[in-house]
Amino acid sequence: MVTEEQNYTEPVLRVTDEARRFIIEAKQGEEDADNLALYLEVTGKSGDQFQYSMWFEGPEGRRDGDIIIGHDDLDVVIPAASVSSLQGATLDVQDSSGEYGLVLVNPNTPPSDKPDFLRDLDTESDIARQVQAVLEEQVNPQIAAHGGRADLVGLKDKVAYLRLSGGCQGCGLAAVTLSQGIVVAIKEMVPEIEDVVDVTAHQDGQNPYYQAAKK
Repeated sequence: MVTEEQNYTEPVLRVTDEARRFIIEAKQGEEDADNLALYLEVTGKSGDQFQYSMWFEGPEGRRDGDIIIGHDDLDVVIPAASVSSLQGATLDVQDSSGEYGLVLVNPNTPPSDKPDFLRDLDTESDIARQVQAVLEEQVNPQIAAHGGRADLVGLKDKVAYLRLSGGCQGCGLAAVTLSQGIVVAIKEMVPEIEDVVDVTAHQDGQNPYYQAAKK
């Protein structure tokens, strides 16, 4: 059953008057405009932000659990799977470089993909700053020749978690670079650190400077 937005104690989505007028004007160029609603769906995420899709469609596009935000001259339909991700968002109009366009201000963010051990890491202590300084002053100038870079994700229990990027991400020699170069430099300059762990998703590397041959 399609659910009217008014049944909710808190608004799922607020549409400003400016956005409503903008949408209605755009809808007039569509065939059978009077029967069309604006559909707004969360389609994925990019980093710490949701990605969205908006389109015009008639009532045949509505499914059980969808929310209809009704106005006298415009309905906005939110698919059921997107409702919680859009709770409290505002659809407005923004002037960008002299051109008006719709903008969605959403207080919600996607859940973190970080594994539990990477959450709540120390990035602000003196030791964390010392590790980052070693990376910036000694390590990165060396691996930059291969297009690589190492950054501190954070510290926990005397372990430094690093992420390699650029040429180091996806590199078949990353483990060698880490053990023979980065770890030695960090432990020598910051003796409080007992271990260094690479948390890079090397399988996602886009610019490896070395890749092991496939067998």
